[in-house]
Amino acid sequence: MEILAEVFKGVLYFGHGDNWKALIMYLIGGLLIFLAVKFEYEPALLLPIGFGAILVNLPFNVVGRVTNLFGIETAEVGFLEILREAGISTELFPILIFIAIGAMIDFTPLFKNPFMIFFGAAAQFGIFATFLLCLWLLPTFFGIHGDEALKLSAAVGIIGAADGPTTIYVGNYFNLVKYMGPISVAAYSYMSLVPIIQPPIIKLLTSKKERKIRMDYFEEKVPKVVKILFPIVVTIVAGVLVPMSAPLVGSLMFGNLIRESGVLERLSQSAQNELANLVTLLLGITIGSTMLADRFIDPITALIMGLGLLAFIFDTAGGVLFAKFLNLFLKKKINPMIGAAGISAFPMSARVVQKIAKEEDPTNFILMQAISSNVSGQLGSIIAGGLVIALVSMFVN
Repeated sequence: MEILAEVFKGVLYFGHGDNWKALIMYLIGGLLIFLAVKFEYEPALLLPIGFGAILVNLPFNVVGRVTNLFGIETAEVGFLEILREAGISTELFPILIFIAIGAMIDFTPLFKNPFMIFFGAAAQFGIFATFLLCLWLLPTFFGIHGDEALKLSAAVGIIGAADGPTTIYVGNYFNLVKYMGPISVAAYSYMSLVPIIQPPIIKLLTSKKERKIRMDYFEEKVPKVVKILFPIVVTIVAGVLVPMSAPLVGSLMFGNLIRESGVLERLSQSAQNELANLVTLLLGITIGSTMLADRFIDPITALIMGLGLLAFIFDTAGGVLFAKFLNLFLKKKINPMIGAAGISAFPMSARVVQKIAKEEDPTNFILMQAISSNVSGQLGSIIAGGLVIALVSMFVN
């Protein structure tokens, strides 16, 4: 009878105050899990995020101490709060993720197509355009002014790079605790939905003829010394020119150095597999645990999600339009679709570009050029994040 009484009280829980919002969070969490299982949209991210959103919004009266998982309503600290403090607040998870990504990246295609680095820069246009738009909307319609508006605008703009770790890094740097749920979910959701979001934008901005453009690619051996020096030089240059990007660039390049050194194969494989899988798992459920109903179901969440999507669209369009602009002056044309791969979603965006190219012409192979653009975008988004932090820090107290 006592168990039934507790269950009954739990049911009544949803009828009081804003507790009904928890039911909406269950639906949102269920939707993310559905997308992960049914359509396999980055299941390693969406599934733990969705489950974390459900877990953190369970009522105290129904399941005992589950509310304590996030340290809410009692002084006790639960495991999700510990994960958030240890992995997000300290920026540990983004750093570890970048070490794993660095170990996965082969910069060889970029060495053979160094001009692709410009697409990694052009595809960051959406970050700064959205930053300015958000900076206008926040005080005008949401009553958010001053330093808070600057910091939140910076974090929302970074979502457009489709770079989850950098987005979390920027949001945490500016201590945007109450906004981290929608910011993190937007960044990782849009990164997961690259195969849905990018194709319509690419097709809208390119003609069938442009999508059929072929690009030559020649296999050439890159000296090992170049592969080893590259991560070291990039770290030094980025650290000197954009100091705020040094932690993320350094961790990315450290992972790549482990890969290219040739003497740490076991560590390289561990970084690419065990480390990447474990951190992704913990990061996903921790991000989900930031989706507290009282904070997440709010008009500002709609703004963050909407502007994050707009930033992503702007970034994709910026890369494509930049390629089309270059074609005005180039004798040997570039397939403008590779500009869309200049975002940070590696290697998903490059695969999307190749898939579209294959649909137009089954014999057209531009994957290596798209990969070159994609790895450039990985670097570009980190540098852009560092620049945004540096610029905003100049104006906040």
